[in-house]
Amino acid sequence: MDLGAGQGWTQIGELALALVLSAAIGLERGIRNKSAGLRTHTLVGVGAALFMLVSKYGFGDVLSEHVVLDPSRVAAQIVSGIGFIGGGLIFVRRDAVRGLTTAAVVWVTAAIGMAAGGGLPVLAVVVTVGHFVVVFGLSWLARLLPIDRLGPPPRIRLRLAYRDGRGVLRRALEEATGQGFVVAEVQVEREYSDADIGRDERRDRVAPGPPRDSASVMLLLEGTGSEQNLVATLSELPDVLSVTAGEGAEDDD
Repeated sequence: MDLGAGQGWTQIGELALALVLSAAIGLERGIRNKSAGLRTHTLVGVGAALFMLVSKYGFGDVLSEHVVLDPSRVAAQIVSGIGFIGGGLIFVRRDAVRGLTTAAVVWVTAAIGMAAGGGLPVLAVVVTVGHFVVVFGLSWLARLLPIDRLGPPPRIRLRLAYRDGRGVLRRALEEATGQGFVVAEVQVEREYSDADIGRDERRDRVAPGPPRDSASVMLLLEGTGSEQNLVATLSELPDVLSVTAGEGAEDDD
């Protein structure tokens, strides 16, 4: 089948290759519950391949001795355009950065689609294999290396809600230090006192809220202790209302 320049079985095969490779990457991201999954990566890969084909064959009817086109111009815009999608996957909460790895994978998926659409199937397949080597192989290698001892200690965030005035915060800090953590920051998020009674009663008519004698703090902890064990221990303390684990200082997935 040949419907004209750039519309034959070869180009359909290149689009199919881009679809399969990008879908494989998207499936891995989706299984790991990342913010961009199967559909996003597949569409990015196929779209990049189609842009490459349009860039190669889409302007043949306007070429003449007076019209000269650079077929790489459309392809070059894919690189900058994919940055908008990648930027939307990255978000910052306090000092925690998330989504960097997913944004990088979307960028690589676009490059794989461009290679497939540009008639470079071997490079497209090799980079796809390289993606899985990096995602799985380097993560396994990082667990074997003493990376934590070479850099600053890992950080965790815990949001602790408790009944105020009963020494809960002091006992919580003692438990944290006893399990190998250093308290880097304690930030009071909300306190409830007698001045809030009227406001809280009005609010509670609509939806129940926390007790008026409670407080909520955010703890930033550094150390090599077990986050799960610490959360379990703090949850069992008397007068503790809730313990929620938050993001660390940096999470690039």
